[in-house]
Amino acid sequence: QVQLVESGGGLVQAGGSLRLSCAASGDTRCISAMGWHRQAPGKERELVSSIVSGTNTYYADSVKGRATISRDNAENTMYLQMNDLKPEDTAVYYCNADDLGLCNKAGMSYWGKGILVTVSS
Repeated sequence: QVQLVESGGGLVQAGGSLRLSCAASGDTRCISAMGWHRQAPGKERELVSSIVSGTNTYYADSVKGRATISRDNAENTMYLQMNDLKPEDTAVYYCNADDLGLCNKAGMSYWGKGILVTVSS
């Protein structure tokens, strides 16, 4: 089992920056991929960014050029640095970690409880 706890959210003005953190605990050795998803009011949850094997990264078009994902394996923590924030970035951000078969052959996905980011115009 893996537990994920997000931090770093809050209220920020448009154009500002923040860094989200996701601390992982438990069977962290089982994690192959991690990512950030977000869900805005009235919208479906969407993938914002992901990092696989610590090096391969993905960014949604909506945040490309403004976000940087990273993972500190020693600290079992993943980060999402977001710059030039826009009101449309307002959402609950969820941390996700995937066991792609390292421990659970059928795979397993873990989620944090989410953290609110509000960008004021």
